[in-house]
Amino acid sequence: MTPSTRTAYHERLSVPLRWWVQGVMLVATLWLALIVAVPETLAWSVTAAVLGLMALAFLAYGSAQLSVADGTLRAGRARISAADLGTAEALDPEGARLAHGRDADARAYFLMRPYLKRAVRVEVTDPSDPAPYWLVSTRHPDALARTLNGLPRD
Repeated sequence: MTPSTRTAYHERLSVPLRWWVQGVMLVATLWLALIVAVPETLAWSVTAAVLGLMALAFLAYGSAQLSVADGTLRAGRARISAADLGTAEALDPEGARLAHGRDADARAYFLMRPYLKRAVRVEVTDPSDPAPYWLVSTRHPDALARTLNGLPRD
């Protein structure tokens, strides 16, 4: 972002600590299985490679970001102008589950993470956009919805 960019909201959808702990425990279990079955050097090499791949996967998956800056909502790689947005609604865990499951529209844009139970549903008002709404996971649905609803719709 340039210094002139004004950010109203920013959040990185990083993988939670419990995933890292469970992943390391899984790799430790792999090491235990290998250390008794193969030469020590091979066991350590395979374990290090698996640990590295797991870290890369978690960092890549958790790199998605939400931001509202200069009248634009960015969710992951997608972006949309505030002029094309309607009402934003903060969803509780049950509402997010239904909106991403039973009540989902296949044409909608989704940026969902299974470790984030709450979300924001943002109506898309641009008639040329095939997506009727965006549904994005967030740790702070009320703050994101308030920010989006407060944007000027020029």
